[in-house]
Amino acid sequence: MKPGLGTQLRHLIELLDGAVEQAYVEAGLDYRPRYTPVMRMLAERQSATIGELAAVAGLTQPAATQTVAVMVRKGLLTVAAGGEDGRQRVVRLSAAGEALLPRLRVCWQATKSAADSLDAELAFPLSACLEQAIAVLETRSFGARIRDASLRQHLTITPNDADTPG
Repeated sequence: MKPGLGTQLRHLIELLDGAVEQAYVEAGLDYRPRYTPVMRMLAERQSATIGELAAVAGLTQPAATQTVAVMVRKGLLTVAAGGEDGRQRVVRLSAAGEALLPRLRVCWQATKSAADSLDAELAFPLSACLEQAIAVLETRSFGARIRDASLRQHLTITPNDADTPG
């Protein structure tokens, strides 16, 4: 039996994230792959709000909030009130987060090279396929596709079919 799309995606994520996480361990870093979009953005700019981090990193607001909270506990980030009324939370790299960047950049470059080599060995580059899938799903969600498929299946069952015993 061929695994379903969800099973295949989870397995792919396990293979990729597991290897990236192991690379951080081997580099002597207590660091998780999920921190990378936040670290990269804050490496480029001095500060960002949670909403900006979520938007640029392609995360939901709750996921960004949760990731930032974990990173604050790890000592990688600081969060302070900001904005005109002080209600926004402004995130910055801590001194420890800044100090980690040179070692992270080495890991990120190795990861990029590995991803490029994977793309080169595939009939269709995974990065391009993922980019296209995300763009298509942002136009019409997978949930909408499931609802449409369910409706089509429901409409193909005639009342007589439903009443006929198996």
